[in-house]
Amino acid sequence: MTDALLEGGAKLPLVEDFYTIQGEGFHAGKPAYFIRLGGCDVGCSWCDAKYTWNPKLYPPVPIDTIVDRASSCEAQAIVITGGEPLLYPLGPLTRRLHEKGLEIFLETSGSHPFSGEFDWVCLSPKVKQPPLDEAYVRADELKVIIGSESDFEWAERNAERVTEHCLLYLQPEWSVYEKIMPAIVEYAKARPKWNISVQVHKFMHIP
Repeated sequence: MTDALLEGGAKLPLVEDFYTIQGEGFHAGKPAYFIRLGGCDVGCSWCDAKYTWNPKLYPPVPIDTIVDRASSCEAQAIVITGGEPLLYPLGPLTRRLHEKGLEIFLETSGSHPFSGEFDWVCLSPKVKQPPLDEAYVRADELKVIIGSESDFEWAERNAERVTEHCLLYLQPEWSVYEKIMPAIVEYAKARPKWNISVQVHKFMHIP
């Protein structure tokens, strides 16, 4: 999706936006307004948002429209997610949201250059397309998806690269949740630098 990358970030391929409860990681349980952008070139087989991958399905929306909708509800926090949101220039969007006094949380694989200003960055690295170096420096939270015990090695490789202030999370891949959770529990107990993240929104049956 070009058009000078959607007019330098003045428009973005919006898949959906909605007010809900953050279900994962450090901010789990916090009311937040989600802005989900279309487009992803990583393509994880277990992705629960495959409908976002093709940005051509989602006509560009002016960021003024997005910001107006986000600021019209009671939300104090914004989650920008995807897809992979860093495919697009996010500076104009984050600047407008900050002008409204909103906190901004980013969810990213870190596989593309950063743009925009964020109050919290959740880095979820993917083996197929590893993060860029700058992603490790920017990350406030490292969340590694564990689908099998072999993924623990990938988790440790990424943990070695983040800053000492970055929080570490292991999260079970949802389709094998019951199978893999015992191994995650024992792994975290033996290595208490790791926390466990669970997709609590799926238990609450909310988006």
